[in-house]
Order: sequence, then C-alpha cells, then structure tokens
Amino acid sequence: MAEEFNHDLPDGMTAWIAEVGGGRITRLERHIARREAWVVDVTRPDDSVAEYFLRLDREGDGSGTHSVKHEAKVQAALAESGLKVPAIHAWNDNLQAALHERVPGRADLDNADPGEQATVFEDFVQQLALLHSLDPDSLGLDHMVIPTTSAECALGEIEFVEQFLAGMVVDPLYTFSLQWLKNHVPEPLDRVCLLQGDTGPANFMFDQGRVSAIVDWEWAHFGDPMEDLGNICAREFYCPSTPEDGLGPVFRRYEELSGFPVHLDSVRYYRVQQFVRSIVSLARITEINDPQMPNAMNRAYRYICERATCEALADAMGVELERPELPEVEMAPSLEGVIAANLRDEVRPAVAGDFARHRLEHAGLLVECLDRRARMGPQLALIELDEIAAFTGKRAGTLEDGLMDLDRTVKAGGADREEEMLRYLARRAWRLEHLWKPVVDLFPGRTFSRID
Repeated sequence: MAEEFNHDLPDGMTAWIAEVGGGRITRLERHIARREAWVVDVTRPDDSVAEYFLRLDREGDGSGTHSVKHEAKVQAALAESGLKVPAIHAWNDNLQAALHERVPGRADLDNADPGEQATVFEDFVQQLALLHSLDPDSLGLDHMVIPTTSAECALGEIEFVEQFLAGMVVDPLYTFSLQWLKNHVPEPLDRVCLLQGDTGPANFMFDQGRVSAIVDWEWAHFGDPMEDLGNICAREFYCPSTPEDGLGPVFRRYEELSGFPVHLDSVRYYRVQQFVRSIVSLARITEINDPQMPNAMNRAYRYICERATCEALADAMGVELERPELPEVEMAPSLEGVIAANLRDEVRPAVAGDFARHRLEHAGLLVECLDRRARMGPQLALIELDEIAAFTGKRAGTLEDGLMDLDRTVKAGGADREEEMLRYLARRAWRLEHLWKPVVDLFPGRTFSRID
C-alpha cells in the first residue's frame, strides 16, 4: 500500500504506479538528483518485482520541449534504434509522469578506476556516433523543429533560455555571454542530427565496463553534432574521467566512428553555449528558492558554472585571465554557526534515509553560506562597485544598482573593451565562488580538460 511510505507525490500517483505494475508498491524512495525522480518497486502476486524510475513535472503541462513528456517521447522514438536508452513503461498525461525502466549500473564515472573509465568512454563514444547517424526524418519526432543553418542550430536553444530568464535576473555576465554567442556563430555545419543536448559523464549509466543506458533526454533537440561534443567538455568538467591527455583522443575516436571531422572552434563555441544555458537556468531556479529543489547543489553549480563560463569564453577568445586576490574575514562564533553545528553534529546522526540526510547536510551548508555572506558580502560589494565604476563612469550606491548600470553598458556595446569586460566578469565570478565556498566545496577544484 502506498500509505506505508512517507512521500508527497501528487494524488493518484501511487495508485497509477501500482496499476501499471500490476501489484503493490514495496519500495518508494526519493532519488537524489537536481530534477525530481523516485525509485519505485512494484511486487506482483507471483512475487516478481517490476523496477521503475519515476520522473514527473509538478508544474508542467508537457506542451513544450525540455519537459518530462518531451523526454519520454524522445526515448520512445529511440527504442528501436539500437541506442542504449531506458524503456518507457508508461506515461500519464494527467499526472505528467513517466515510468522508466530502471537500468542497472552507476553514473559516477569519475570515481571508477582508470581502466574502466577508458573502456566506458570508448563505449559511450560509439553510442554517441550511433545517435548522430540517425536520420532525423525517420524518428517521428514531429513536435521538434529541425534547423537547417548554422545560426538556427546555434541560437535555437539560446532563444529558449533567454525566454526562461526574462524578467528574473539582471546580470552583466549573462548579457555579455549571450551577446557573444549571437555574434560568433560557428560556420561549419556538416550535418544536422538528433542531439542529447546535455550529454557526457553523469548522464549515462555504466556497468562492468560498458554503458548500460544513456539517461536525461529532456534537452534533446536537432542540431549540430559539435554541440554534443561541447556538452561533453562541460560535463567532464564536473565529472573528470579522461586520461591526462584530455578529450583529444575521445574526439579523434569520434571522427573515426562517425566519418565526420571534429571542428574544435565549434566545440569551444558550444562549450560556452552549454555553460550559458546552465547559468541562465540555474539563475532562475536559485532565485525562485523552491524548497522542493536541491538548493545547495544548485547554488554550487551556479557559481562554479559562472566561473567556468568566463574561462570557456576566455579560451574561445584567446584571452588570458588573472585570478583576483580573494579576501578573508574572521569567522567568529555566530548564531548561524551554532545552527550549522547543531544540524551537523546532533540532528544528522538521528536522521534516517539517504535523501533526508542529504537534505539536512545541504541545509547546514546553506546556513554556513548565509553566515559567510553576512560577514564577507559588504567587503566584496565595495570591490565590485569600484571595478564597475571603471566601465560605467559613475559609482552606484548599491551593488544591485551597479550591476544594472553595467548590464546597460554591456548592452550598449563597446567591442573595444570586450576583453577587459571579460576579465572583470571573471574576477567577479571567482569572488562569488569564494563567497559561496561551503556549497561550492561539494565540487572542489573543477577545471577543464584539454580538447586538442
């Protein structure tokens, strides 16, 4: 019976799952992920167990792309392709929920031994080459637009994220990077194919040295295959899992398997695009402060990705960045520190369940960040206001006003100061990463691998 489990799923969800599975729910656990998902087992009268992975949209209506419904359509279309994707066992329009096959394996390739990393990556590249070889017209994905030009490939997703951001956040980094993407569309376009749109380590499962399933298809769309290679760069940044010589051998193997050249300038462009898509999405999510979301993890991703966006831009532009001095303040005993210590040392040991402990640990990190922001924030704001004034010609009274002034300056153009602007935006990104250090340390020391 579903009532045996502690959950907040929408009414009717557990009854639907039990009906689809033909039995009773015997396992129902919230999965630790950035997008809501649940691990579900249904035991049938003959004692066989149906193992599912539940994905749902609480707010969505499934009418557009980047939704759970879109993801389910893509996976269903790929079922006969030979690509390793989880089967979709059932879809519920009213609940906007999909029951996926639960595939064996793990996703943390960065924690595998080097030998297994190499064999898994080889298998993944074969899967990616197969994906990119599929004829777009044969997949039956009529709800998706098939672009025909380089600009349509490069900017289709950017138009979506701009709409996603509208009215939520004013940030000169976002304005600068979106303008850069529009002004530097890569020219070579050998072909258009189906892309996973967010592909690479942690978005595929592996087991015994092989890919067991490619997962997370909500960003799937048609476009330039170089975009997926840029996505690999971005995801490998978080899940380093290639040899010391970097991603170059991976891309050369892709060329051999696909029969098409890898354009490294396009890969660099799409690496920027992936991070820009990430920071815009994360900005909106972190401004909402939805308690259903993994807020500490999203803050960590946001500020690490902002710094990575600057570094990816610098590499694409041929600009050298200089890391700023990062101020420290004395972290004397505080009420926030007391709360964080209570949660960590007294409450956590008494909490059962991986998801609940995960939430509790991250809540403590957020409290530490609030303490750090209260102590260090004013000092950093003074630094930002001084540096912003060098571009705008006036010193704003508040950091919020200063950022709005700088955003207007970026929108007004000034290509002659583009490199100088990027250097400032990178310094600001490093300072924000430093300010939010307790959550950023969930993913310490993230750097790019070589791509040539």
